[in-house]
Amino acid sequence: MKKIAIFASGTGSNAMKIIEHLGNQKIAVEYLVLSNKKDALVLEKAQKLAIQTLFFNRTDFYETNKILNILISYQPDLLVLAGFLWLVPANLVKHFPNKIINIHPALLPKYGGKGMFGMNVHQTVFEAKERESGMTIHYVNEKYDEGNVIFQAKCSLEAYDTAEDIAHKVLKLEHEYFPVFLPKTFFYVLLLGYLLFVCLLLANRL
Repeated sequence: MKKIAIFASGTGSNAMKIIEHLGNQKIAVEYLVLSNKKDALVLEKAQKLAIQTLFFNRTDFYETNKILNILISYQPDLLVLAGFLWLVPANLVKHFPNKIINIHPALLPKYGGKGMFGMNVHQTVFEAKERESGMTIHYVNEKYDEGNVIFQAKCSLEAYDTAEDIAHKVLKLEHEYFPVFLPKTFFYVLLLGYLLFVCLLLANRL
């Protein structure tokens, strides 16, 4: 059975789509849903599905190893940021290399970085009069939205589209592609782990 730790800060629409899709595909997955907001709807939704949840505060996340130790004990195959608004601390990034992925509501490297989330992104895209937008799945490093891109999906924008229209189009892409892409991500993570093992083995023989 695979294990996925999902970090979310809001309603959890992407988190629920992931859980729904993998369930429909009969893929055996155990989930842990974590949030930095005590009243986040994602926690309530997960609890209704009998999924283990955890609330944590800024001190837990940045000033202690509490979350790291919980995740080490949980041993997730993948950590997914699904609408999670905080920068992932270095201790998590270093302990789970190429195992943390994020979904961003724009075509990175455009419209990424600190403060670029949710409607902030779509309003900026609207004001720039872009003719296309989309979503990006990428690995997480120690900087906002700068990890290697894994996958992107695009949507065309019309001159009459509002920021809200853009948000709707991008969210549709997220719900369509993110859950479907996760099983492939398991393969990529396993492949990277194998390649790292081979490299270390060869290095020790030299």
